Amino acid sequence: MSSKYFPESSRILIEADLKPLQGTRFQPTGFPDLGHATYRTADGTEMLLVESAQSVANRLETVCWDADENDLVAPLRGLPYIRVITPDGEMLTNSLLEAHRINSPYILGGSDTTILSALNKELAGSEEGAIDLRKLARTLATYDVNALLHGVFFPKLAGGRYRLARAVSGFIEARNVGVATSGGVKNDRVNPSGDTKSGFGNVPFHRDEYTAGAITAFFNIDLAQIRGYRLPDPMSGLLSTLALWKIVTFLETGLRLRTACDLEVAGVIRVTKPQGFQLPKRSDLEVELGSLIKDALKAKLFSEPAITDVKYKPGKVKSKKSAKDEVEA
Repeated sequence: MSSKYFPESSRILIEADLKPLQGTRFQPTGFPDLGHATYRTADGTEMLLVESAQSVANRLETVCWDADENDLVAPLRGLPYIRVITPDGEMLTNSLLEAHRINSPYILGGSDTTILSALNKELAGSEEGAIDLRKLARTLATYDVNALLHGVFFPKLAGGRYRLARAVSGFIEARNVGVATSGGVKNDRVNPSGDTKSGFGNVPFHRDEYTAGAITAFFNIDLAQIRGYRLPDPMSGLLSTLALWKIVTFLETGLRLRTACDLEVAGVIRVTKPQGFQLPKRSDLEVELGSLIKDALKAKLFSEPAITDVKYKPGKVKSKKSAKDEVEA
């Protein structure tokens, strides 16, 4: 079964105007040693990156996960993913939540070599000569469809040549921005003049928020890349439908980006390419996804069971800052 949400086009391009849910100020993403990403266009327009491509990718993955159930959200159940569990059977993390997806050290770096062995077996013979990215795509489709949309990189396989770029990407930027500078004080009611380096005393701070003439979210689904995987039916349609579902769900439920950056869609979401393509409702996408997942299961395109467990001893987890792709102020 092909999907009606897989048009004959090289891209699906989507734009959505956003606005603060309350007031006029918002807090953009920040980067280590850089701060907020401000820049100017060629005509001198003051611009601001509100949310980067790597952060939007993380958020498009987050909408797939039901933290209360420790499982995929109901419309996506049946899709394959890799679950990392402790020796006691408790979930530690999984391939949707990990910053590098299947290339997580909790999946490939532990004593359980289930996935590493499968990758070496499926991709054997690639140490020299041309590599077959279609074979990689078929392997990823078996264990984690999500990685086919958001990209993956295996630096230890075939000299680091096995990598897939994102097939769905997005970012949020603001135009005609101005800085709204404010601040405050962390008060110590016991010892206002205490040692601030140890966490005591009154500590003044400043913060920069922004106003904007316009805030816009942009999304790009690379249908040409998905077609290039040459996956059996219904995988191509499943990937495009899943990508659309992620975007629609994020715009409906995921726009509280930070405490001081709570946004909502303003107006109608636009599809700028292909011409005439109408953005489906989330409910319609979920019905379509249900049918496509059933067809893929019937065709035995996923691992059995769909959730592949990999064991990892929590004692090996190092306390190291970073997980996702950027630090947010």
